[in-house]
Amino acid sequence: MNDKSPRARAIERFSADKIGVASACFLVVLAAIAILFAICSIAHIPFPTDPNKTNLQIKLVPPNFTHWLGTDNLGRDVFTRMLHGSYISLTVGFVAVFVSLAIGVVVGAISGYLGGWLDNLVMRIVDALMCFPTLPLVLTIVAYLGPSIWNVVIVIGITGWMGTARLVRAEFLTLREMEYVRAAKALGQHHRHIIFGHILPNAAAPIVVTAVLGVPDAILTEAGLSFLGFGVQPPQATWGNIITDGKAYILDAWWLILFPGLAILVTALAFYLAGEALRKATQTRTERK
Repeated sequence: MNDKSPRARAIERFSADKIGVASACFLVVLAAIAILFAICSIAHIPFPTDPNKTNLQIKLVPPNFTHWLGTDNLGRDVFTRMLHGSYISLTVGFVAVFVSLAIGVVVGAISGYLGGWLDNLVMRIVDALMCFPTLPLVLTIVAYLGPSIWNVVIVIGITGWMGTARLVRAEFLTLREMEYVRAAKALGQHHRHIIFGHILPNAAAPIVVTAVLGVPDAILTEAGLSFLGFGVQPPQATWGNIITDGKAYILDAWWLILFPGLAILVTALAFYLAGEALRKATQTRTERK
């Protein structure tokens, strides 16, 4: 007889997925580097050098022992700018996902719990919003608000909550019929307490998986916006605008395109693999069959 808790079984299944564990370890290391660089930036500690320090005498120098990833057209160290870019890109990814989760969870929870005409109205609004192509919508809003890191975060967050709302609604439609919910209603507990105290904790697993899978989408959207000139503006470095700076020198300075492109690719892939492993680990035995 297996007396382990669902959380312990999920951790055990996740630990058995070597690719998922390796992806999670990579993301932890990347997050630690980004946090360390953020602390150094706030404390004005050069680590390892100022990402915005220019030196035209060493512009477009290929990778070497002094500049591990070479320099750009203004003589700035690409390795340092990549570190700074990891901090900006991960910040945009996590905060944007937090915004979209906050909206999606509240909308989906209320819609799924109350049901009826309100549920139908909310879902038709969600369906209508999902019909709009995301990137043109984001570009339009950012062009109106103006490009900045916080505008990018807000726009990505408010245009990405619909899928979360549908997922949370589906979970609530199932969980609201459970015996413990009926017992809470019979005891006269407030709807808010039932939603956020009883049902939402039991729907947490798919929401966490959705959050993990949503971060790379936000990072890719930010990179695309920065590449098009609508994202985080120079001199702040992101992986997207490093590629933008290097596209004019693609034949002479391949490293300006290759390394930030690989960073975006590997980071997004790591999030997807870790999220997929987490999804499999949190599935019930019936769902896995």
